[in-house]
Amino acid sequence: MIDQLQGLDRWLLVAANARHQKWLDAFMVFFSERFVWFPAYLVLVVALAYYLQRRVLLAVPLLALCIGLADSISSRFFKPFFARLRPCHDPELSETLNLVHGCGGQFGFISSHAANSFALAVFLSLILPRRFRIAKVFLFIWAALVSYSRIYLGAHYPSDVVAGALLGSVLAWVAAITYERIAVRVPPTLQNMRSNA
Repeated sequence: MIDQLQGLDRWLLVAANARHQKWLDAFMVFFSERFVWFPAYLVLVVALAYYLQRRVLLAVPLLALCIGLADSISSRFFKPFFARLRPCHDPELSETLNLVHGCGGQFGFISSHAANSFALAVFLSLILPRRFRIAKVFLFIWAALVSYSRIYLGAHYPSDVVAGALLGSVLAWVAAITYERIAVRVPPTLQNMRSNA
């Protein structure tokens, strides 16, 4: 059974990586780059501050903690513990892969990109109300594209990405529960504080 799963993992990786085209390579490299998303994160924080008002002082630190834990656990615990070579470092695979964006660190299980992006998407989807469903869909599409880009670029097996997404989602769920329990005690605006005084 394990051999069959590993075989499926490799087959899915090769299938995704083999479908490369020049424009798609650039697209996937863009989604895989962490630093290009910093301006979007800044806009996101401003939007959260506008909607959540005082509660943003609770939401943003919890979100940062959630993503920080996802990144640390995936990079500092899972990767050295399992020591599973990235596909691009695997001698049996690396020569056949289309590697347009380098390779990254030696070990790949689990994907930090997937853990971080799903931590953000799940946390925000849980704390924001239903009327933001379009924004929630966009967040999950973004997280899925970031995660898929790692497979496409040969940096991770699909199982690395799935495990990373699960880790990020679990941490986000815990962070969202924490937010909901504390947020009910925090008035959303200063005006509410004055009216309750």
